[in-house]
Amino acid sequence: MHLNSEQDDNKRMRLSDGERLSDQEEVRRNKLTQIISCGYNPYPADEFLVTHFSHDITTTYSDAIQEQYKNVHVAGRIMSINDRGKVVFLKIQDSKGLLQLYVRRDDLCKDGDTKLWSGLVQNLDLGDIIGVKGFVFITKTGEISLHVESLQLLTKSLKPLPVVKRDAEGHVFDEVTNPEFKYRQRYADLVINPDSRNVFILRTRIIQFIRDFLNQRGALEVETPVLQSIPGGANARPFVTDYNALNTKFYLRIANELYLKRLIVGGFDWVYEFSRNFRNEGMDKTHNPEFTILESYTAYKDYYWMMNLIEQLIEQLVLTLHGKTDIELQGRVVSFKAPFKRVAILDAINKALLTGIQGGKFSADFSEPIELWDNSKLALFCTTVLHIAPVKINTLGRGKLIDTIFGELCEADFVTPTFIIDHPVDMSPLAKKHRLKKDLVERFELYVNGKELANAYSELNDPIDQYKRFGEQLQLSAKGDDEAMYLDSDFLRALEYGMPPTAGVGIGIDRLCMLLSNQASIKDVLLFPHLKPE
Repeated sequence: MHLNSEQDDNKRMRLSDGERLSDQEEVRRNKLTQIISCGYNPYPADEFLVTHFSHDITTTYSDAIQEQYKNVHVAGRIMSINDRGKVVFLKIQDSKGLLQLYVRRDDLCKDGDTKLWSGLVQNLDLGDIIGVKGFVFITKTGEISLHVESLQLLTKSLKPLPVVKRDAEGHVFDEVTNPEFKYRQRYADLVINPDSRNVFILRTRIIQFIRDFLNQRGALEVETPVLQSIPGGANARPFVTDYNALNTKFYLRIANELYLKRLIVGGFDWVYEFSRNFRNEGMDKTHNPEFTILESYTAYKDYYWMMNLIEQLIEQLVLTLHGKTDIELQGRVVSFKAPFKRVAILDAINKALLTGIQGGKFSADFSEPIELWDNSKLALFCTTVLHIAPVKINTLGRGKLIDTIFGELCEADFVTPTFIIDHPVDMSPLAKKHRLKKDLVERFELYVNGKELANAYSELNDPIDQYKRFGEQLQLSAKGDDEAMYLDSDFLRALEYGMPPTAGVGIGIDRLCMLLSNQASIKDVLLFPHLKPE
């Protein structure tokens, strides 16, 4: 590392993009120059061996076992500095928490050479990352601390972190909550806001629990293509790209469903995938164009079996994370104790319509059960009652019109976990027709706290019926529905070889993480959410 030549450029690095250095940034660069001029490398390449973490020390140390803590190596970011002249108290933060350091000049400069103190220690800033060695002791005020015998600068921080307030135990009580800062500078948000870190630790625990739950029952985790020649498996607008090597147009996947079903055709009994999907659509508090979903398909099962499985999964997950099945979500206590309630979607809509008519919200013209409405009446309700633009409504088929009405009238009512079941055929191009109920399919959606969490079918495995349903989707596309499904000829060919009766489910992982970490926005459970360029 050529320190002098690199230091000559340290200001130009930031000024090249037109951004003026702040006073604090100027001070830090001056300190960087002083550290280098004293012969210290602010970005060393050699390994620093960490033997202990802060939380392990502060929760297990006592005077009775001090011999075990006589040679401790810890590393972390400086979060507070209390300079008392010849003694400096630092608090560093590692991945497990905070630890106080007691740094005394005479311990570091035993030979009388104070260059280390004046050239390095006195030039430390909040945010710098250091490695220290020493022994653990308890201060007169009763705080477990590390008495530092050697100190090494591992990384000089050139940009000051936002200042937050902490109590005596290190808990943040004045978090930086500005969403623009949190989402654009997640790296800094994670440093200063422990709650943000905990959300993403919880997310990892959720995914790991689901993986273990499925693996223990014999499911096989697989991987399917992200780039697809046909964006199948869902009603959504895709992202389009050019595949240069094949000289053709490809799409980022909107779903992995049709590939997983191909694997069931191929003889696997139970497959699943945590799929990163992409839908070129709107963004709001519960939708992001790039999202994670778990899809799972099990041969020789149906949607009744899948409802029972999802009940077990969600109940056990909540119990594992929270130690109980009743938890608070957005100010309301919600019980995840199985079994979950089951409500037919048309019954839910008809009940909401009746309530609206009785309350004077809707005209009596809409008192007829919704299953008897034709497309023009569905569209009329959407435009006159729900106030949705006619231009959009005119491109939607019957299934999407019913889905729109359910979303507006009913979704928010389902706070406790509820399976919304038995949808009209028009709403579900990939689901099997109901064995008992005409014009319906064997499908359920799981709603919790007013939001859809999962979607499942007894999967359609009749290739002739599937071809007909794809044809209906093509008609909707020609009508102007840019979210209508594509016809996938290869998937139809796979079905012609024969797919056994199959139950399939998709669970929105981002929404599940929102739910169980009690976050109101999907951006709070995505490490790096999409934003407009600065």
